[in-house]
Amino acid sequence: IKKFVGKAICFSSHDEAVEAIDNHTVREGHVVVIRYEGPKGGPGMPEMLAPTSSIVGRGLGKDVALITDGRFSGATRGIAVGHISPEAAAGGPIGLIQDGDEIIIDLTNRTLDVNVSEAELHARKQNIEPFKAKVKTGYLARYTALVTSANTGGILKVPDE
Repeated sequence: IKKFVGKAICFSSHDEAVEAIDNHTVREGHVVVIRYEGPKGGPGMPEMLAPTSSIVGRGLGKDVALITDGRFSGATRGIAVGHISPEAAAGGPIGLIQDGDEIIIDLTNRTLDVNVSEAELHARKQNIEPFKAKVKTGYLARYTALVTSANTGGILKVPDE
């Protein structure tokens, strides 16, 4: 498959997506969008093998795509784009995608596009809820506050004083 065009079905966690795939909410022609699973959102950028395995296990490996700010290992099968950066928790555009948006994955041209106008994306950005960290105390809270998105290495970066 060199190109996939489908309608977004959005989830804010790995677990929500797996449940929807397993209960047949996800159907042929969907692009499963899993956000808030990057370094900051996860926290820690968890593996996304279960959703892709569920898609392939249901026989939808050529009919459903998946995009995420989460991480894949080498075991992923099907149409999957991961490590999307900047991640949703850092204000990345994956957080602006809504159910029903047309998504185009073009492997030949190495592009991933959402067929939504810049004006609409700008309006969505103005109305998006700020990210709320899952962990509020301890090391993971500090990690969440300091970690960068995958495109900059998912490193801890102390703000300039």
